[in-house]
Amino acid sequence: MSFTDFFKQGQKYAVVGASSNRAKFGNKVLRWYVDHGYTAVPVNPKEPTIESLACVKNLSSLPGSPSEYFVSVITPPAITKSVLEEAHSNGITRVWLQPGVESPEATAFAQQVGIQLIAGGPCVLVDGISSDRAKL
Repeated sequence: MSFTDFFKQGQKYAVVGASSNRAKFGNKVLRWYVDHGYTAVPVNPKEPTIESLACVKNLSSLPGSPSEYFVSVITPPAITKSVLEEAHSNGITRVWLQPGVESPEATAFAQQVGIQLIAGGPCVLVDGISSDRAKL
């Protein structure tokens, strides 16, 4: 999946591993989406809100149809495969694994079930496309 396919006007985004700690990447990635004109839902089972946005506990709890969301993942590698399994069970097919979250098992699972991944190093903080550019 290309960056331009990931960032299209009107897409819904979820950030798994969003953090209330502004020094952590889970918070920085969430803020990147908001600061660049996107609506994003933080996914964190322990927090009610992050950056004044209501959190959901998991992908299954996303508002509307979870399959409509594009997902950025910022979790420990040991958890990433279970996030992808939940994504798959909810019909989510577009996922960006932020640097450091990949595991061979997770990427193999994604390939096996047809999840379109951005993985292997690109980071939304560097490679993301702002919403005004995505409209072009």
